[in-house]
Amino acid sequence: MCNFINDSKYLNIVMFEPEIPQNTGNVARLCACCCAKLYLIGRLGFSMSDKYLKRSGLDYWDKLEIEHIIDFEEFENKFPKEKFYLFTTKTNKKFTDVQYNEGDFLIFGPETRGLPEVLLNRYNENCVTIPMSQNTRSLNLSNSVAIGAYEAIRQFGGIKC
Repeated sequence: MCNFINDSKYLNIVMFEPEIPQNTGNVARLCACCCAKLYLIGRLGFSMSDKYLKRSGLDYWDKLEIEHIIDFEEFENKFPKEKFYLFTTKTNKKFTDVQYNEGDFLIFGPETRGLPEVLLNRYNENCVTIPMSQNTRSLNLSNSVAIGAYEAIRQFGGIKC
């Protein structure tokens, strides 16, 4: 597990109601490799003991800091002053057009429906998108998380753990 100095983590990855265990396992592995804390919020579309989740995360589970939070309201109450960036296809602001800071939260929605409109409206100023062809719907969730995480890491000047 990464050694964090305080509760304001280097990078925080949030998956809201993830549905596919392999994506979550891939994201968990990514978080272990780049010293990010992983938050899973809300109802999960799988069990944490799912064999596909464990398999896709390989042997990185002991190197990962992970927390499951019951709902988004509890999450907001836990981090009232932190900066949230919501990744969505429903905005024109590119994920590369913002300045990420250590301790920020990159938030991703479920594979089949994305983040709820109510959250996108509440955090409208912090909604970002990953550009892609107009003839496609969306990227794979774990790929999107990797793209967002490594842009933040690039801006931080590299992995710091």
